[in-house]
Formats: sequence, structure tokens, C-alpha cells
Amino acid sequence: MPVRLSRLGPIALALCIFTSGLAAPALSQTADLPLYRNDQGLPTLAPLLAKVTPAVVNISVESQQSTDQNPLFNDPFFRRFFDFQPLPQQPQMRRQMSAGSGVIFDAAKGYVLTNHHVVENGERITVTLKDRRQVDAELIGSDPGTDIALLRIEAAGLSALEMGDSDRLQVGDYVLAIGNPFGLGQTVTSGIVSALGRSGLNIEGYEDFIQTDASINPGNSGGALVTLDGRLVGINTAIIAPSGGNVGIGFAVPANMVNAVVSQLIEFGEVQRGQLGVMIQDFTPDLAEALGVDAGAGAVVTQVEPDSPAEAAGVQPGDVIVSVDGRPVASSADLRSQIGLKRLGRRIEIGILRNGELLTLQAALHKGQQFGPKFGEPATGRLSGAKLRDLQSGDPLYGDVSGVVVMQVDADSRADRSGLEAGDIILAANQVPVASVAALRQQLASIDGALALTIQRGSARLFLLIR
Repeated sequence: MPVRLSRLGPIALALCIFTSGLAAPALSQTADLPLYRNDQGLPTLAPLLAKVTPAVVNISVESQQSTDQNPLFNDPFFRRFFDFQPLPQQPQMRRQMSAGSGVIFDAAKGYVLTNHHVVENGERITVTLKDRRQVDAELIGSDPGTDIALLRIEAAGLSALEMGDSDRLQVGDYVLAIGNPFGLGQTVTSGIVSALGRSGLNIEGYEDFIQTDASINPGNSGGALVTLDGRLVGINTAIIAPSGGNVGIGFAVPANMVNAVVSQLIEFGEVQRGQLGVMIQDFTPDLAEALGVDAGAGAVVTQVEPDSPAEAAGVQPGDVIVSVDGRPVASSADLRSQIGLKRLGRRIEIGILRNGELLTLQAALHKGQQFGPKFGEPATGRLSGAKLRDLQSGDPLYGDVSGVVVMQVDADSRADRSGLEAGDIILAANQVPVASVAALRQQLASIDGALALTIQRGSARLFLLIR
């Protein structure tokens, strides 16, 4: 069965029952914290959870979704035989309820964090507090690029989680995941930080995930990842789920990235990103040898755009960007995330390696690409169920191929049944190259018969027949 990387929620409100073997949970406690004990003297995290769980909420979202019609309804003979009335021209719509999670981080102002994909297209958003009060929520702003959304509620007696410093996390630190899996209600699980700085998963535009083995499942989206001192260090957003459930590989957006996004959502209602104006690729040992510099981490500049902040700062092709504002750059994806979280117009310091010499340059960021409709544009027709975007700087094959990235494929959709997978790059449709989503749509509109897509999947190139 192929591995599927899945968002955690929202999920349809349905009862899902799983059976599995149960193992005794491992104790999760750090050496510098007191070991909580209950009345029987046994270790427990109950006092900590009593403090933090009131700040984690359940979120229900009411939206409208178009429904597919039986093609027989459009057959004149069939309609006349069964005396059907003419169908309206507009697609039929039905109400849909879905569920997710959220975290209160400012009790005085009623600010609640969740995921963009939890509240996307929601017409009514309801927050259920731990004491079972239900409050309508106002959407302050949302950022698809990081999958973070900000809500506001009006209620008395709210509790909030204190933001932690996610940059101080280490692999092996104990964490707790709190959320609303499968719409069951608030659930707490424990684990460790499995990895840091995960990227290249093609879930979001800006990726710097915390990976954890704390058990999280569909519906946990927007929930809290908490350290054992009660601080919020991440917002749970996705899992790798070959069977649709938890296999111990979950991902959370780091708290420091959340802070950078939320400050702009509060001020502007959106994230206004700056752009440096460079084409980049990962700095590998092979490139280091070719460039005659010591191997290390960073991003190699392959092209500098004219009239860009990078050109004004003196960046040149062949430079290796190793830091931004003193923070090391691990890869091209890391550089893209760091720049994407900087405010429009902000001056930054760029550490570069040029001819073996370390230099520091100053740049003022211009307005960059906004991840609105062009981030994961929904496909229609024979590719319905897929979300597409243009190939971008920082993508693994950027500069090597030209095409359209498949960002997401909904389970049991037409695209899914045809074999399309998230991470595929569509190079051509019926052997006509497509360099953008717009070009792909134009080509698809001209094809009435069989459709064969040329796909780049990892290192393999294949033809995919779309029926």
C-alpha cells in the first residue's frame, strides 16, 4: 500500500472505530521538572494537563459543498421516462459539517490558533471550550502558505497557553499532543520530538516542521504540541498515514513560525511577504567540490533577478547563502521559509560564502509572491480532487524540469482513482508541455478524448492515463 501523507483535519463528523493492540504508555518527564505523583504515589501528568487542557478547544466548521450528479439525470430519455423536472444549471450544494482543533493563546483578546485547512471555506465556525460552552468564532485572518489561521471568540474565563521557543527544542524532548481526533472530543497523547526542520513534504508553501511520534490522528489539525513545562511549541497539522490512521509520524508547525505569522494576521489580516529575488538550490558536497569551497549547509544562488533586493545588495550567482539575520540556513527550502516569514520592506543581513570568504550583505525585501489562489489551486474535470501549483524556486527539481506540482490529492477523488499522487510533477498533457497551472488548464480544455499525462515522480518519468 502506498504511503499517504495526510492533513489531520477537518474530518467529517462520523463515528470511526479502530481496533489495535494496546501497550503501556512510557513515562514522559524531564529531569529538571518535578515528577508529579498522585495520591497513591504513582507518576502522573494530571496536574500539568489540568493546567494546559482548558486552553485547547474543539472547532466545528459549517460549509457548503457541491454534489456530483448521476450522469443518467442528464439523459433526455431517462428523464422523460421517469418524469424528472429540468435540472437547474447551477451545481447542487449540500451542507457539510467538519471538525478540528484549536489553541487559545491570548485569553484577554480571545485569540484562537488553528490550521488554515480546518476553517477554509467555512461559513460558520463554532468553538467548543473544555467546559462545553459553545461560542461563534470570527476569522481574523488565514495564511495558506504556513497553514495557520487566527480566530477570535468572546467569552469569559478563558485559559491560554504560553508560547514556547521552538528553536530551543531538541530531538528527544518529551512533548504532549492535545486535540480532537475523529471528532471524539479532547484527547491527550505523549511522545518525543522525533526530528526538527522537516521540509520537502509538499504539504505547505513554507515548511520547517517539528516531527513527533506522539499519537495524532485526523481531527487533531490545529491542536497543541506542548512541552512538559506547559508551553506551546507547535500546531499539529499533518501525518503520514498509509492506513488513514496514526503510524507515529506526525508534523507540527513550530511556535516561532506561528508567532511570525500571527503578528501579521493581527495587524493586516494576511501575511505580507518579502522577496529576495534569487533562484537557489541546495548546497551539496558535490557542489562544494565544484565550487572549490568547504562542504557545509546552505543554499547556492543560481540566478539573481534584475532590479531585485538581492541584486541591490550585491548577491551574485555562485554565492552560498549560509545565514539570514544570524540564523544558519540549512537548505534551499530553509532559506525560502526564512525569507517568506520576513515582513515586507524589512532590512535583513545575509551571510554569504564567496570564493571561500564569508561576507555579510544588507538587503531590503520587496513584495513577494502571496500564496493565495496560486497555492494549491483546485483542479476540475478529470483532475478533480487534486490541488495544483506552479513549480517554484526551492522545489527539488526546480530548474531541471518545467511543469505543475500536484500539492494534494483528496482520497477517493477522480484524480486519486486515476493514480495521481501528491508530489507528482505534471510535465505534459498528451505530449504538449505545460509550464504552469494556466497552461495545463488551457491544454485540458482542448482535449476531448483520451488524456495521457507525462509525470515526473521522484527520479522516474511515466505516462498516466486519465479516464
